[in-house]
Amino acid sequence: MGEKFVGKWNLESSENFDDFLKEIGVSYLTRKAGACIKPVLEFEVNGNKWKMTSTSTFITISWEFELGQEKEVKTADGRVVKTTFTFVDGKLIENQKKTKAEEKDSYYERYVDADGKLMITMDCDGVKAKRVYIKA
Repeated sequence: MGEKFVGKWNLESSENFDDFLKEIGVSYLTRKAGACIKPVLEFEVNGNKWKMTSTSTFITISWEFELGQEKEVKTADGRVVKTTFTFVDGKLIENQKKTKAEEKDSYYERYVDADGKLMITMDCDGVKAKRVYIKA
């Protein structure tokens, strides 16, 4: 099911990422640091069980999850969210739900396009961003 995702991916480009981070409540300093790093994403898939690891010079964060199961996780910027991953039409869909009243929900789609690039689109209250990764 998720075989196309398996392996390591290097960040190639970002569009509107700072505005998206601002919308979800990431602090100015953390946003500026995030703009400078080029994380490597790694996916491992075993049936419905997935592991997604993001590695950069500043932080490594790893999430293990089972499709369709809501799980509380800590994001790279320190927020705690309830997230659910599903796999629909070749896309890994992530819904993050806020755990504090002042926070916001967000939505992510991850898919491998026809050129073999990993595309990640994200949305929070209409503020959209896109990140493109190439296979390492």
